Amino acid sequence: MLQIILILIGLIIALLGVVCIFDARVITKKLFCFGDQNEATMGLKIIGFILSIFGFLVIFFNI
Repeated sequence: MLQIILILIGLIIALLGVVCIFDARVITKKLFCFGDQNEATMGLKIIGFILSIFGFLVIFFNI
């Protein structure tokens, strides 16, 4: 039962990371209103990449 819960948590974290990567431009337009959105988009993509790696590591080491 604990393995299933950890796998689901890992999948949710990985999904959030992938969504941050692909929708970074749209998210920064909605949340931030300053002029240079390119830096915010790059930061959001880096955070999404790290979240994706962390989520997949949770899944990998749980199995």
